[in-house]
Amino acid sequence: MALLHWLKECGFRKIIVCHLDHGLRGESRADARFVADFAKTSGAQCEVARSNVAALAKRRKISIESAAREARYKFFARMARKHSCPHLFLAHHADDQVETFLFNLLRGSGSAGLGGMSPRSLRDDGLVVLRPLLGVWREEIDAYIAAHALPFREDGSNTDPRYTRNRIRHAALPALEAALGRDVRRALWRTAELLRAEDEHFSSATELQNIPAQLDTAALRLLPLALQRRLIHAWLRACGVSDVGFDQVESVRSLLTTRVAKVNLPGDKHARRRARRIFLE
Repeated sequence: MALLHWLKECGFRKIIVCHLDHGLRGESRADARFVADFAKTSGAQCEVARSNVAALAKRRKISIESAAREARYKFFARMARKHSCPHLFLAHHADDQVETFLFNLLRGSGSAGLGGMSPRSLRDDGLVVLRPLLGVWREEIDAYIAAHALPFREDGSNTDPRYTRNRIRHAALPALEAALGRDVRRALWRTAELLRAEDEHFSSATELQNIPAQLDTAALRLLPLALQRRLIHAWLRACGVSDVGFDQVESVRSLLTTRVAKVNLPGDKHARRRARRIFLE
């Protein structure tokens, strides 16, 4: 709501508000109606859709969070094509960046994951994703909402401890701050910013510019270890593997050094080595 208001204040007029109902909460239909009604009164176009995220997660054998994200971006891409509008504004803010950093740190991500989200990124589906609030803290957004008397609805699942991000937000971060006696969020945010800049620099390496459909084992072995891991990570992401972390990268890298010819990956996928090539099934 703050992002929409701010964009209009900045002079944006051709805004399409997109809302995907994940079908995970009893009040989600009311949330969708709220968004549609507000968009109408503010003079913005609105697209609302519903997705059975729980069924998608079960079918794909992935987490609810991953399934929800996948469904959202497919919806956004579909709306972008429909309206010939490739620019997608998202309201991720500084607290989200800190949580992303900790989430990826604790699952063993490299600098690509620790760098968190980028203010501007280009997705494989052609969407240009813009996050203008990445340097804005939640309390600043709350103050903006109050100053402009903007209506909003709180997502009840934001306090559900079943979700890892919520446990980081409501338990891990407060525990760190209590142990250190200070606000740790800004230090974590700065670290993510530094790592993101470094990752953008190193990702410009020639080997990472054109990701092949299959990996050549002989060529991969010649690369330094850091580049092997970066290339495998980029390859898995390009192949549509979700939740790519250290374990998944090392699992694929083991195909270079062991007699094992097949390893399991998230989403019922497998990486296989045959005839000096590594490919996905």
